[in-house]
Amino acid sequence: MSDKMLAALKTKAAAGAELAEVPVPRPGANEVLIKVRACSICGTDKHIYLWDKWAQSRIKPPMIFGHECSGEVIEIGSNVKSIKVGDFISAETHIPCGHCYLCKTGDMHLCLNLSILGVDINGIFAEYAVIPEICCWKNDKSMPAEIACILEPFGNAVYTVMESHVSAKKIAIIGDGPIAAFACGIAKAVGASKIYNLGMVPFNLDICRNMGAQISINVRTEKDYRKRIIEETGGGVDVVLDLAGNKAAVEDGFAILRRMGTFTAFGIPAEPFEFDYARNIVFKGAKIIGINGRKMFETWYQGQNLLQSGQIDLSPVISHQFGFNDIISAFELACRGEKPTSKIVLRMPRAM
Repeated sequence: MSDKMLAALKTKAAAGAELAEVPVPRPGANEVLIKVRACSICGTDKHIYLWDKWAQSRIKPPMIFGHECSGEVIEIGSNVKSIKVGDFISAETHIPCGHCYLCKTGDMHLCLNLSILGVDINGIFAEYAVIPEICCWKNDKSMPAEIACILEPFGNAVYTVMESHVSAKKIAIIGDGPIAAFACGIAKAVGASKIYNLGMVPFNLDICRNMGAQISINVRTEKDYRKRIIEETGGGVDVVLDLAGNKAAVEDGFAILRRMGTFTAFGIPAEPFEFDYARNIVFKGAKIIGINGRKMFETWYQGQNLLQSGQIDLSPVISHQFGFNDIISAFELACRGEKPTSKIVLRMPRAM
């Protein structure tokens, strides 16, 4: 193995990124080194690439970014016990301290001292990456690399849907990105009785429909969709899953939620907005659930069970695949919006 590798770097406090040769990292005592086989672009990565206000406040260049990946373990640290060389892993990207109240009481995903792979420390847009042992999820070696690399965002959707108890309920999934598409498939697999999907991009709405949405609504073109949903459901849906996270989506969600219904919030607004607390929550008797990341590791086991059952196929959500050397072109496609995309996967040369 060479002592140099190709990596995508955020080299300066400005929009864009660059490919460069950098030293191959060495794992610490509680870490493993993986040869990355596939990685994928997340919304967080797009924020970093575009260098928006959030990225400016959080990211400290120069650094390797990216966090969704799969890879083969080629070296382990001296204290690593549960992972061995040759294992094929996906990365959980939340790195807990293991010592705070939340870590000690089973909620590591909300650790008070949480670090995030590819945000707070170097990430995985590289030929090799260091992953903490606690963040390694072992896969069957027969799993395609492109599927294994999207298990982390799939887990966001698993957590959102499973926490919402959608079985035998009428639900609305707001948003048409990859997480929403996964959620449509999961909700179908666990027995939601009716699945509405609200979005704005026909290409993405089609993917969500392919995954399991029964009723697609383009909020840009359909009039009176709130009234339609309320009439068809006899007062509103039982559960709303907000995977968009903007003012219009939140207002739509509470408008179509029945009294005593559940509103599950995953989407993150770009900025604060005014909200009618009394009308939407108090007078409606709404239950609110906040979702951050994935449960470590209940969500991963649930996702594994869903995939092994054969009731859900993640491949329709992958809209584009690039070789890793073309990562800048992939980001331009993902960020500029000239053509619609869903999940974009980058393959390393060995795995192509």
